[in-house]
Amino acid sequence: MKLKAVLGIALICLGLASFGYATISYTRREKVLQVGSLIATADKKETIPLPPVVGFIGLAAGIAVLTL
Repeated sequence: MKLKAVLGIALICLGLASFGYATISYTRREKVLQVGSLIATADKKETIPLPPVVGFIGLAAGIAVLTL
């Protein structure tokens, strides 16, 4: 397959996947307390929302790459 076709298919797949996953979640570890060599940490869950326009842009870009 040509690189252009692989890129187009990848963009289409990512665009469609973004419709199914409305958010990206990850866990961040942060230092809460440090007394001498004793360190207390806490895990904090962060969420990044993905608007539907991201999926439309990825889908449209993939179709444009395949057709041009």
